[in-house]
Amino acid sequence: QVQLVESGGGLVQVGGSLRLSCEVSRRTFSPYQMGWFRQAPGKEREFVAGIHTRGATYYADSMKGRFTISRDNAKNTVYLQMNSLKPEDTAVYYCAYKMVSYSGNYLLPNDYDYWGQGTQVTVSS
Repeated sequence: QVQLVESGGGLVQVGGSLRLSCEVSRRTFSPYQMGWFRQAPGKEREFVAGIHTRGATYYADSMKGRFTISRDNAKNTVYLQMNSLKPEDTAVYYCAYKMVSYSGNYLLPNDYDYWGQGTQVTVSS
């Protein structure tokens, strides 16, 4: 069983920054890949970034250069640093877990096995 707990969301002004955290609790030590997704009201859940335990990272094209995904293995935590935030970044952000040995560009929500509860990010103009 895997549990994911997100934190770090909130209200920020245009151009500001936020760092989201996702703490992973699990009983296995198998490799896995983490993803960050977001979902705005009335829109589908979309891929933001991903990172594998072996280090490979993946980004949605629209996030490259502004968002950075990283991990702290000692803390079992994955981070999403978001800079230069825009109003269109407003959404609920979710972290997701995929048990997989090899990294890949897993872009779809159905690719992932477990989800966190989500954290709201609101960018005000």
